[in-house]
Amino acid sequence: MKKLVLTIALLSSVILYGQESDSTQTPSGTDGDENRKVELSGYVRGSFQGFSKKYDFSNIFAQFALKGKYAGKHTLLNAEVWFLGGQHFGEYYNQMHIIEAYAGYVSDKFDFLAGNQIVKWGRTDGFSPTDNICPRDYFFLTSDTDDQLRSNFMARAKWRISPSVDFEFIAIPFYKPSSYRFNLFDMGEYASFGEETLPERKFSNATLAGKINFELPGAGFSLSYFRGFDPYHGFDIKSIGLNMNSPEPAPEILYTSSSYMKQTIGADVAIPAGSWIFRAEAGYNITKGEEVFIYTPASSLSWVVAAEKDFGGYLTIFQYIGKFTPDFREIHEPVMGNPSDPTQMLIYMQDMVWYQSRLFNRRIFNQQKRGNHAFSLTARKTFAYETITAELTGYYNLTSREYLIRPKLSWKASDNLTLSAGGHYMAGPKESIFDYSGPVMNGIFLELKASF
Repeated sequence: MKKLVLTIALLSSVILYGQESDSTQTPSGTDGDENRKVELSGYVRGSFQGFSKKYDFSNIFAQFALKGKYAGKHTLLNAEVWFLGGQHFGEYYNQMHIIEAYAGYVSDKFDFLAGNQIVKWGRTDGFSPTDNICPRDYFFLTSDTDDQLRSNFMARAKWRISPSVDFEFIAIPFYKPSSYRFNLFDMGEYASFGEETLPERKFSNATLAGKINFELPGAGFSLSYFRGFDPYHGFDIKSIGLNMNSPEPAPEILYTSSSYMKQTIGADVAIPAGSWIFRAEAGYNITKGEEVFIYTPASSLSWVVAAEKDFGGYLTIFQYIGKFTPDFREIHEPVMGNPSDPTQMLIYMQDMVWYQSRLFNRRIFNQQKRGNHAFSLTARKTFAYETITAELTGYYNLTSREYLIRPKLSWKASDNLTLSAGGHYMAGPKESIFDYSGPVMNGIFLELKASF
């Protein structure tokens, strides 16, 4: 409660300061009245998702979000804070999240911002090979998948070289991984997940990224470079042991989420052509140590090609998502030695654990085979004078035979009140990622959101 009061007081003081200054004469050469702008907004939301195989109530929460923004002649500050309370996969919680909080210098030619920021790179939606800057909480389930984005503390500079060309540089001092919640998966009675393993906080582990962007009359495109730990990570084996307290000796496997260093050389382009918009994005990921560390993928090329068009009021986005691993190598299942030799049995058990774990990490990174191919289709239509929006997204992976369906219906009851309902269903072959995730994440959602 104290955090809520302090946050409201802080943002209110910004508003009052801005309003006071607007009524005061300002000397020439400083932040004048015409350049000063203060905004305060937010929303209250009640959200429900449930009826999965494992959880009747997957994610139920009440939320108060407060946003504050101040823009002067050369000054910018922006903040968004969430206050949440509810039940998340059987656990009750009350939390405050600083979604964004940053300040900076802005001008016609140059910006410099520092603090917690959310940055999205790339021109494709949903699947973006160059969007490596910020992590996601994949298990924060709401009607809007963008709610899963989380900020990183960073220094961010942008230089507008010309009206059509700008250069952006980002430095992130310490790493924040995406949230997978492996502990919710049914990985078998012998496996468990411990605390995540994070890189040391030192300069050599910092993230550096740069992008040059071109906005031309006939097309927009960019070239980018990223060097750092990937927010999209795997897991490692922390220990393998035997539980001698059970009626029969049983294996005990302790896993830990682990992240890997990579470099990504990326490019994207968007080209309007009549009533069509074509987008493409690609990233070549350079990694090292995949033969030693099971949580590190092999170097690979990822790409997305998308086409967008309105067919009689139905906005349709089709995407082809691909990955190619040039140095792909098959891994082979261990062979049991003498089953009557306890030492041979123990070696076989350990080899099998390493084999299955490496195989699962390859599924996470879509490197089960040399090539991986998938398609997605989104169709959106508005009705009743744009007060009702119907949306359907489908995804199918040709390589892994996994699929996802997500329907959504939104009703704008008034200018400030929206009701959303829909569902989320994913499935795949046994022991695939969607096979493990589906029983936890599938279900229906219902949400009421009032904004101010």
